[in-house]
Amino acid sequence: MKTLNKKLLRGITLMWSQALTIALVVASAVAGFITSFSAYDALSWSRDLYYADSRFADVFATLKRAPLTLERQLQEIVGAAHVETSQAQVVPVNIPNVVDPIVGLLLGMDPLLPQRLNKVNLRLGRMIATRHTGAMEALVSEGFAVARKLAPGDRVNALINGKREELLIVGIALSPEYIFAGLGGSPDQRGFGVFWVDKRALASAYNMEGAFNQVAVRLSPGASEGAVIDQLDRLLKRYGGNTAHGRDLQMSHAMLSSEITQQRVMGTVLPTIFLGVAAFLLNVVLGRQIATQRGQIAALKALGYDNLAIGWHYLKLVLIIVALGLALGLALGTVMGRFFVGMYEESFRFPDMHFRLRPDLVLVAVGVALTAAVLATVNAIYAVVILAPAEAMRAPSPGIFKPMLIERWGWQKWFSPALRMVLRTMTRRPLRTSLTVFGIAMSMAIVVTGSFMRDSVAVLMETQFRQVLRGDVVVALLEATPANVLYAAGKLPHVTAVEGARSVSVRLVHDNHNWHGIIMGKAPQPELQRIVNLERQFFTAPQDGLLLTDRLATKLHLHVGDRVRVEVQEGERAVLELPVTGKVQEMLGMNAYIERASLNNLLREGDLVNSFTLAVEPGFEPELLQRLQGLSRVGVVISKSTMAKNIEDVTVGNLLMVSSVLTAFAIVIAVGVVYNNARIALAERAWELASLRVLGFTRTEVSAILLGELAIEITLAMPLGMLLGYLLAAGIVSGIQTDDFYFPFVITPATYAFAAICVVLAGIVSAFIVRQRVDGLDMVSVLKTRE
Repeated sequence: MKTLNKKLLRGITLMWSQALTIALVVASAVAGFITSFSAYDALSWSRDLYYADSRFADVFATLKRAPLTLERQLQEIVGAAHVETSQAQVVPVNIPNVVDPIVGLLLGMDPLLPQRLNKVNLRLGRMIATRHTGAMEALVSEGFAVARKLAPGDRVNALINGKREELLIVGIALSPEYIFAGLGGSPDQRGFGVFWVDKRALASAYNMEGAFNQVAVRLSPGASEGAVIDQLDRLLKRYGGNTAHGRDLQMSHAMLSSEITQQRVMGTVLPTIFLGVAAFLLNVVLGRQIATQRGQIAALKALGYDNLAIGWHYLKLVLIIVALGLALGLALGTVMGRFFVGMYEESFRFPDMHFRLRPDLVLVAVGVALTAAVLATVNAIYAVVILAPAEAMRAPSPGIFKPMLIERWGWQKWFSPALRMVLRTMTRRPLRTSLTVFGIAMSMAIVVTGSFMRDSVAVLMETQFRQVLRGDVVVALLEATPANVLYAAGKLPHVTAVEGARSVSVRLVHDNHNWHGIIMGKAPQPELQRIVNLERQFFTAPQDGLLLTDRLATKLHLHVGDRVRVEVQEGERAVLELPVTGKVQEMLGMNAYIERASLNNLLREGDLVNSFTLAVEPGFEPELLQRLQGLSRVGVVISKSTMAKNIEDVTVGNLLMVSSVLTAFAIVIAVGVVYNNARIALAERAWELASLRVLGFTRTEVSAILLGELAIEITLAMPLGMLLGYLLAAGIVSGIQTDDFYFPFVITPATYAFAAICVVLAGIVSAFIVRQRVDGLDMVSVLKTRE
């Protein structure tokens, strides 16, 4: 073995703890980068493959009822490659021995005809039969089947057009329209199921033979989506059609795209910051580490080794450390990436969730880490090899220093000699001190960034389920009903309060901007389902205009006082002009509010409601839910407690898992930064410390000089770390906002305290190790001079 290689192995052995912590810093950054970005890539790649394979439609429309004879005109729409009509009905579903309210979506399909759009993928069992005796055969969505432990041969009950029917599950299936399944924008695999049944049986149950109420369109290459939507709206208007829309408003696609957008930010911005911080720290730490071996480098030059051989020797030392970190990071990132992809299956259902470790991701991670390592090595070695061997073997010449500020002001008497030594060392090397403080601050900042999501999620859940929805059960009726139904609901056993509302499908138009959604008619002083902004202030719906969420007002370019055109998409299709009386910043959705009485007066349809919220005595909710399942007018029943649990189990659980992993990576980086800075400071100042011991300073006093510097650096880094953490978290939140979702930006004092504790604990552990090293200094060998 060559001499330099022996020296290389001996060097790694002697600095094994520093090498390991540096490798762990690299591994954490690379693992965070690979984990998050590969999860984002898997989600978007799986979506694109499934959409292409299943021929997912581009435009969608719903209506009340249209004859099948209209299909010929729909097929002639310019820009439409394929048009497919179908039937869909929302029904209450009951599973034996299950009290939770369940909503079922019945979709009609013809198993004998080939599926041209939105192909149903059979996962288990068989297709439904065209004829059946007894129970109606059905395919059930996979997510719901897994959540409710349903299998082919099981039976469920559905309230179909006021009549309870039995559904026989013969297969489990998937569809690109329902990759995400849920109500109101939240995943609810347990409370929402899709059932595909024979379209003839469904039509017969709802007296819709020869009719349809849904349309899906596949665009021709290069066709204009807007032009197709306009043609579709004109044809369906007389049949009660709502405004057609593209994929961007299709629930499953919108939620999937929103998650991909958020994951792209979480999978690129935060891990890239991790990788950048690790690269910076690698550069600084390795540069200082090599600088401490100035004498060894000079000795090698004196023995005849040229600059290239010396540079390659130290570069190999760095590459071994970095290679270890890269290997650990890539392996851990791949494992965690697959784990994250598995978590997505709780919310999004694909036939196959495709995971891949993209070569470009590996190249980026490897390239950044190696570049930082090489630059650190080259810069550090260059500063030494340019010196003559005799000069390099001597300690660096002391700089020309001036008295410190406290000395010029005469304050030195207020500082002990040890503290003055510490401050003098820091002020006379301002760049090194600044880099150390910045490195510690960045490690603290990424702990804050990895942990703040817990605070935001807690605020989101508390606001939506305690401040906004204060009732216990929400009931949606099959159609708008006279408000006296509220009195009947209030008389149900164990109901303590009832609050009615009416929602109307509309199209809001202002100049060249439009939006399709609903106007919600609220009670004059809502108590069970309130309007609450981000500051938890309560709003009431106006009597003479519209209260809009700020995102909706921005989308339509509206300001308070402007008038907006309201095109009602149901009933008599009234067209109204209403002023915008206010804006509110809500967390979820783009909403428009008006007082219910005013909405009913504008529509001239009497005092109607189509939903109401109930407050229930504690402990009696299951009994009430069971009673509501038997009411013919009831369409959808939502239990707040069940919905909150489902969201916490899936969405919140996944988000907190991501946060926990990133926080763990951040803590490793923080420990690596603090520990290596402490060890390098010891190596740089070993001669000074040994000299102080010879002069009579105790071990404790000598350690205090070195560790006091570390303590001051940590103290200075904390406020900077909090500020940097705040800025990084704010940047991430701004990147994941969507039109339908405002992620609250909240960092509690506990999160800052947690980040500070992580850094302080890293400092304490480092201090303990360094103190052991200081106590074990061999003063004779350290003080030897090389002549």
